[in-house]
Amino acid sequence: MKCIESGMKLEAEHGVIVSFPGDFFGYFGWPTVARMESGALVVVASGFRNAHICPFGRTIICTSTDEGLSWSPPRVVNDFRIDDRDAGVCSPGGDTIIVSWFSSDTRISLPPEEVDKLQDSRLRELYSAGLRGITDGSAKTRAGNWIRVSRNFGDSWEQPVRVALTAPHGPIVLEDGRLFFFGKGHLGELGDTTQLGAGIGAMVSDDLGSSWKPLGTVAPVDGTDGTNYYEPHAVQLGKDRFLGLIRLQNGPEKGRLENLGIVPFSMAQTRSNDGGLTWSKAEPLDFHGSPPQVIRHSSGVLVCVYGYRLEPYGERAMLSKDEGKTWSYHWILRDDGPDRDLGYPSSVELSDGSIFTVYYQKIASPEEKCSLLWSRWRPPDAV
Repeated sequence: MKCIESGMKLEAEHGVIVSFPGDFFGYFGWPTVARMESGALVVVASGFRNAHICPFGRTIICTSTDEGLSWSPPRVVNDFRIDDRDAGVCSPGGDTIIVSWFSSDTRISLPPEEVDKLQDSRLRELYSAGLRGITDGSAKTRAGNWIRVSRNFGDSWEQPVRVALTAPHGPIVLEDGRLFFFGKGHLGELGDTTQLGAGIGAMVSDDLGSSWKPLGTVAPVDGTDGTNYYEPHAVQLGKDRFLGLIRLQNGPEKGRLENLGIVPFSMAQTRSNDGGLTWSKAEPLDFHGSPPQVIRHSSGVLVCVYGYRLEPYGERAMLSKDEGKTWSYHWILRDDGPDRDLGYPSSVELSDGSIFTVYYQKIASPEEKCSLLWSRWRPPDAV
């Protein structure tokens, strides 16, 4: 595998999906976009939040019937008592939408005793009220990874189904209509006794996510463990061939990645040639930027847009015309982020061959809440 830095700026049109930068519940983040059989676009995200870490997250949905030029107001798909985060979406056809997310107990990362120390009295009062709404019972019942199905373009939703894996952009739809989930989690919950190693594995469903069959797992890079691996995504290259990309970051239990010669907040790559039953050992790409979401363009080029959290902050793309044997990276989609709280891009191809990418980012200043934004662009000829 070979990686070649571009550093060139892409020509792109930019726009807004949701933006309430001055509202208390105006934070929206971690979006995913899907294109329906009709051509309509669906974006889901965690929304109506206050901050990156808070007790208020809800799963929201927005739709567009004009290829992203205009968007419906955000509607709530899911609102557990705990924090609903990282929404993924896909569509197997017709008006069916499949949404995924994970829910976490905010009390773990934001203990009540820390909230009591907040200087802003209104913030302290609202956060305390939010945390009081979380009970041990509700946390036990709702914490974890979930999928929910709508068969009528989001007008109504079936009951949530618990799943073993999580990934920011959720499962993908295979050529044969099944769902394929490449994620982080505990395949043992599905009866698989294999140790996860890197914490990354795959599973497949032939009933829209009601039940899942566990597949294979990814072996970590030597010297690393599961605490270094998060937020993967995979693309189908052929009937039984997949390429997977994984976020690599410093973990609390092992040495720092820099000490192993690995760039932190980067990606690793893996492959499967047997339908996801076995995967190659994770291989670092060794450049800054993550997490991944990868699609195959109609031209055959693999497209992965990722968040860039070094100055100048923004969104960048990497492209491959040889199925990931060679990557051209750091194509700059935009570099105007006010701070590093941004990213999680997700892309689809539109009817004219252009790429529509959604992500979250602040528009003007570090003080405002994050918005959901979009960019429309084309893969350059010189990949």
